[in-house]
Amino acid sequence: MKHIPRKRFGQHFLADFGVLHAIVEAIDPQPGEHLVEIGPGLGAMTDPLVARCGRLTVIELDRDLAARLRRRPELEVVESDVLKVDVAALAAGRRLRIVGNLPYNISTPILFHLLDAVEVVVDQHFMLQKEVVDRMAAAPGSKDYGRLSVMLQWRYAIESVLDVPPEAFDPPPRVDSAVVRMQPLSAPAGVDARRLGALVTAAFSQRRKLLRHSLGRWLETQAYPGDFDLQRRAEEVPVAEYLALAAALPPAAD
Repeated sequence: MKHIPRKRFGQHFLADFGVLHAIVEAIDPQPGEHLVEIGPGLGAMTDPLVARCGRLTVIELDRDLAARLRRRPELEVVESDVLKVDVAALAAGRRLRIVGNLPYNISTPILFHLLDAVEVVVDQHFMLQKEVVDRMAAAPGSKDYGRLSVMLQWRYAIESVLDVPPEAFDPPPRVDSAVVRMQPLSAPAGVDARRLGALVTAAFSQRRKLLRHSLGRWLETQAYPGDFDLQRRAEEVPVAEYLALAAALPPAAD
């Protein structure tokens, strides 16, 4: 029976075999590696991945698709919303390579959720809305640079590896897509993720105004004793400066 894509799950199935081949070549899976695929759908990318690495763990929310996938002995199927999955626990002492055509409607929450597993990850390759990939990889001073850029560049080297047009999918999305490669940094700055997140959220809350109107007020609530140049807009501050500021904050009150 033909599976009808479900809008509530943001399902757009990759159907262009040329694009699939290019993605698998970019991932370059090897025998024995522990791969986890998020949202395998109809298995278009699952098949060539399994052909190269032998076994695969897949996370699928759609119960009908999960039932189909369970018929395949080479797959370990986790039927769940990925936001509820302890991805780090899937490693079981091994390091993970994570791939997937992520649902565009919840891609940013998934990216933040995966930060909790970064210590056990070799790399990540995801199909995403191109606009999101541009934001992830954006440099300071650009219109795309924001909270997502800072939080992800803190932990990953990020590279856009392939642009994908809407017609490569069934049904076609209304946006352009891209494949991104995310490789965890070997020596990231040792800052508290929640403090950094709160700091960056405050900084970009009024991105058209100078930081003294947004971040400056937040720093006052944190009793920050130092000196930080607030006569700039949030998009002008490099990732390294946000990290240094987060590290210099006084301990949070209990």
